[in-house]
Amino acid sequence: MDLGIKDKVFIVSGGGKGIGAAICRSLAAEGAIPVIVGRSEQAGLNLSKELAEKGQKSDVISCELSEAANCQMVVEETIKTLGRIDGVVNNAGVNDGAGLESGVEAFAASIKLNLFHYFNLVHYALPELKKSKGAILNISSKTALTGQGGTSGYAASKGAQLALTREWAVELLPFGIRVNAIIPSEVDTPQYASWLQTFDDPAARLKKITDKIPFEKRMTSAEEIADLSVFLLSAKSSHTTGQWMVADGGYLHLDRALT
Repeated sequence: MDLGIKDKVFIVSGGGKGIGAAICRSLAAEGAIPVIVGRSEQAGLNLSKELAEKGQKSDVISCELSEAANCQMVVEETIKTLGRIDGVVNNAGVNDGAGLESGVEAFAASIKLNLFHYFNLVHYALPELKKSKGAILNISSKTALTGQGGTSGYAASKGAQLALTREWAVELLPFGIRVNAIIPSEVDTPQYASWLQTFDDPAARLKKITDKIPFEKRMTSAEEIADLSVFLLSAKSSHTTGQWMVADGGYLHLDRALT
């Protein structure tokens, strides 16, 4: 199936690792050009080298996205280097544990870290997205809908991302720009693996989690999130907008218990 994204340019925040890296790989495999954006320059360069060895194109921009000026720089550098922007994948973020007891300053810092760059990247990219009739994809989290405990800032940010998905889908209808979100639950990433190592028995903790995942009792792979992402960004999803898509083996919507 030709997804119709060959040579199209997609900015992917948090693109050097985890879900973001998987999205970049899937985009590149379809002939698109991912712009790998994130804090770790080395992670971005390593991924770009990996793609180049397969004959695939990419670009790397390293910066701290919580600063609005850096989001503007990402957009300007992408236009300068590649001449266009066909989509923005908002993905970067961290579950930083800013809960109720952390206080308002920690809460505000978490919102700035996890939410503001979603708005800023789209704000600065909007003129180019209007030209290309592009697509926007927001990667949210199950915490927006289920709660987790002890992570008010992250959960609030993820809920806001879902609200912005619907808001932008309405606002951008006249320009032919589609806006969708994906809500991951338990995804097998290096960051998740590191979190598991904080427990006395990581294997037992993982089993407790996967036992609650109805379909196949396993984690969702980053590649499964990536393939859905690329479909939503592509011309094959040309009449889908304002949607929250869930790829989690039924964890969110089928019978489950808090983990």
